[in-house]
Amino acid sequence: MIKPRYNISVALLTLFLSLSALAGTSIDIHKSQVEWMGEKVTGQHNGNLQLKRGEVEIKDGRLTGGKLVFDMKSIRVLDIEDKKRNKSLERHLKDEDFFGVSNYPYSVFEITSAHPIKKAGDDAENYDLSGELTIKGITHTVSFKARVDIKSRHSKASGMILVDRTRYGIKYKSGKFFEGLGDRAIYDDFAISFEVVTK
Repeated sequence: MIKPRYNISVALLTLFLSLSALAGTSIDIHKSQVEWMGEKVTGQHNGNLQLKRGEVEIKDGRLTGGKLVFDMKSIRVLDIEDKKRNKSLERHLKDEDFFGVSNYPYSVFEITSAHPIKKAGDDAENYDLSGELTIKGITHTVSFKARVDIKSRHSKASGMILVDRTRYGIKYKSGKFFEGLGDRAIYDDFAISFEVVTK
């Protein structure tokens, strides 16, 4: 679902939302999926995590808002088959070098504006979305384009986003803050991909 680094500038994050035409509709966390990808000089890692809860708001057939709460304790690594190495990275992602899940068990994305794009093509992004993303208790605005298709029952949307981890205090092996890392450096940007479905 997430494209490799050579295409990051075009599409690092694909966000798929399945929405209904009812305001305040809850998201089915059991049918929803959340994936992440992080990259370093020598390669990349990917995995998933779960939603704690979420809802979307629809008014007059238009997406107007929504909120997703991510369960950071559920972070899993998918690309490492060796169990020992897999669990080692998983623990590291959960500790203070990265997401500090003991103190910050949840991250939140809340849509603050959703504007339809006029004359968008049938398969093109047709919404400009902005919202507040909170990670480790730090909140910043993120914006991205999305494809939103609202129907009477289940609608869909897709979009792209890129998150700079250093804005949220995650500086581990970042070239912005540490010199001489060489091939041990980890890129500041990471991607999160959602596939969420409403009840």
